[in-house]
Amino acid sequence: NKKNKGPRALILAPTRELAIQIHKDAKLLSAYLDLNFALIYGGTDYQKQLNNLKGNVDIIIGTPGRIIDFYKQKVFTLDNIQVMVMDEADRMFDLGFIKDIRFLLRRMPPAETRLNMLFSATLSYKVTELAYEHMNNPVIVKIETEEVTSKAIQKIAYCPSNEQKIPLLIGLLQQLKPLRSIIFVNTKRCGELLNRYLQGNDYRVALLSGDVPQDKRQRLLNDFQEDRVNLMIATDVAARGLHIPDVSHVFNYDLPQDVEDYVHRIGRTARFGASGVAISFICEEYAYSMPDIEDYIGEKVPVSAITDDILAQDLKPPAAEKRREYRKQPGNKPAQARRKKPRSTKPPVAATNIESPQSKETTE
Repeated sequence: NKKNKGPRALILAPTRELAIQIHKDAKLLSAYLDLNFALIYGGTDYQKQLNNLKGNVDIIIGTPGRIIDFYKQKVFTLDNIQVMVMDEADRMFDLGFIKDIRFLLRRMPPAETRLNMLFSATLSYKVTELAYEHMNNPVIVKIETEEVTSKAIQKIAYCPSNEQKIPLLIGLLQQLKPLRSIIFVNTKRCGELLNRYLQGNDYRVALLSGDVPQDKRQRLLNDFQEDRVNLMIATDVAARGLHIPDVSHVFNYDLPQDVEDYVHRIGRTARFGASGVAISFICEEYAYSMPDIEDYIGEKVPVSAITDDILAQDLKPPAAEKRREYRKQPGNKPAQARRKKPRSTKPPVAATNIESPQSKETTE
């Protein structure tokens, strides 16, 4: 009934990228339906999103923070919500959205009067608790419960020292020549170092982390999907929900500290019937995570030996160090010295408030 004011459905996602993807898929699925969508997320397009909400919106798709911002301004109402969907529900807890989610749920009609759906590849006890608190007799639906990870993914592990990790990664990239691969790291600092090394060794690479501005994050994802970049370094912001086609290899450069993140990370490959390879580094810093991962997935990950022919030889220095070395060479001046000189070396004339007769005549 389109006479009802405000949206009839709300779809929540933990990250902006996932919200954008859901909106894109929703528009395709509803091509022949008379539905109006509003895509709402933080970091950009505030006025544009506000204008979209002021129209006749049927379905809001977005992240909780910006949605609550507009709701508190009374831009829309939740009184007529018939369907509530939460994607990557357990990730909502990890990112600290639980208070925001409860804020929204408590302002919707009673649970028995709306359809409520929570989706996740892994379902934690916290999500189950939320389901029983805010849903009406919820039913758990599981698909392929007999296997946690896809059989189409070939899993391999190596046990490098911390000093061997970069030579091992670049050596594997040289040997495997992956079509498109994602390299997962645990920290932004590690990602930045790896990004400089790969750029310094002539790889087309993009770094996706949580503090990259939204417009740049979207541009990097588009470059990766359209083959302008074939290597993406990512923190777990990219591990959840995003469908990036034809990812042939996933590298766990750092083993995840949460066993469920391992499932989500390697699930970026071998999608929709394709096969893929997941390579994990059991390094000195994160080795303790592997026994828990193997217990969770119910299988041992085969460990391969590190031989001299796998490790990359004659590595080039990181991109920043290459620039510093260039500047040290004779005849190559630093960037500051290469700046253009001012056009005029004459001292500036002091400004006064006294107008000359000529200038006065000109203005008149």
